[in-house]
Amino acid sequence: MPDLPQTLPEVLHRAARQWPERPAIVEDGVRITYAALLEQATTVARALIALGVEAGDRVAIWAPNVREWILAACGVHAAGAMVVPVSTRMKGLEAADVLERSGSRVLFTIGHFLGQRFPALLDDQHLTTLEHVIVLRDTARDGELTWDTFLAGAETVPTATVRSRTTALTADSLSDLMFTSGTTGRPKGVLAKHGAAIRAFSEWAQVVGLNIGANYLIVNPFFHSFGYKAGWVAGFLRGAAVYPHAVFDAGAILARIEQEKINFLPGPPTLYLKMLEHPRLKDFDLSSLHGAVTGAASVPPILIQRMREELGIDHVTTAYGLTECGGCATICEPTDDVETVAHTCGHALPDTELRCVDAENRPVPTGTAGEIVLRGYHVMQGYFQDPEATAKAIDADGWLHTGDIGTLDARGYLRITDRLKDMFIVGGFNCYPAEIERLLAEHPAIAQVAVVSVPDEKMGEVGCACVVPRAGHTLTLEALVAWARPRMSNYKVPRYLRRFDALPMNASNKVMKNALRMIVRGGG
Repeated sequence: MPDLPQTLPEVLHRAARQWPERPAIVEDGVRITYAALLEQATTVARALIALGVEAGDRVAIWAPNVREWILAACGVHAAGAMVVPVSTRMKGLEAADVLERSGSRVLFTIGHFLGQRFPALLDDQHLTTLEHVIVLRDTARDGELTWDTFLAGAETVPTATVRSRTTALTADSLSDLMFTSGTTGRPKGVLAKHGAAIRAFSEWAQVVGLNIGANYLIVNPFFHSFGYKAGWVAGFLRGAAVYPHAVFDAGAILARIEQEKINFLPGPPTLYLKMLEHPRLKDFDLSSLHGAVTGAASVPPILIQRMREELGIDHVTTAYGLTECGGCATICEPTDDVETVAHTCGHALPDTELRCVDAENRPVPTGTAGEIVLRGYHVMQGYFQDPEATAKAIDADGWLHTGDIGTLDARGYLRITDRLKDMFIVGGFNCYPAEIERLLAEHPAIAQVAVVSVPDEKMGEVGCACVVPRAGHTLTLEALVAWARPRMSNYKVPRYLRRFDALPMNASNKVMKNALRMIVRGGG
């Protein structure tokens, strides 16, 4: 795409020139215009430089979706440093591991959140590189700085110093170090560049219908690519008003859509499922909401239909990505039909190559399941200080091996089948939970479903359907089996049923399959 900014600080400068008085961030009655955003981000950068932050240093942010998260990140970028997002679901030991391995010198962290004081979680941790802790929205203890005290330090650093840092950046400069969720072991740090995020999410924002000046409610956590790069970075590229939302609550989200006239709301399938199941859904005016993007291994067609019909969202699309490719790899087009949106994740972004390959890394025929691999400008620079893991993830020809299974149709549209690690084998037949979940989601009594395997003496493994029933509905295993048998191959039909009030979710509102397996297999 022509005339794009090359760095994230340039994104702010361009937005401040084009839309100086337009709101950039709106939260708790505070409205920050694009002109003010640039000024405040520069102040943060000056204050960081006053603390001794050098170009290329790592600065961590451990906080929920609040405006200071964005201001801190923009300041880190303007200082020429790298952002290290830390999940708010992490405990002290986990967060300390990320801080220590990243070599973070400064930490921005929320004070009290979800019943605990975050800085206190690090009291028993031995951190050798961390020099400064800046506490957001709380008083400071000894050795800590409040946000205001931190900002006051900017007075000692001239604005010209920040400008020299930003002009030294290029599209190939590293912008962030994002640690993976760790579902396959110890989290690994993914190194990403400024230019890749800007290029990918400029394309993404235009295709998914994030209109210029839209009101964009961001529920996806900022520590994840979906809330950070597909979130406020994409918003700033389009001059949108970003509305951070810190704690997922369906009623609060529905109320904010009505009150703030929200136009755009991406999220995982769970977000929309919980909105749809809210008992007062019909009491809210959602007429302003026109755009939504979702994506996961399992996006049931019935969910797309309900989002359109019951939530009134006319522009629903799906996309696919992972942290190792900057958060976005494929996307559906606005002109794609409902079946395409429901059953696929779209085609590869421009200048991105996409394949499905077998165990020997050979492309498989059209329509045949294989591991999804991709190659392009937005593939990570590698895992931080882990060349062995990098070599396993990116082969000698530059293909990123995603660990996801999918198929490509004749148009080059991708359908996610499942994660390699989630597949199980029933009597010699491969079972992909995402496929079974899509079918089971059509059941009128099921609000949400996840399928995991359990050991079986005869078959090796069989499926267990973990179900959250719709309000007012009951469901038995016998009824589920009777409904499922005409709709899927016998080996795919779950042999067990577990009912839940809510499925275990991670901070990105995705079902935690490992936790479900432990519950189901352990009898918990």
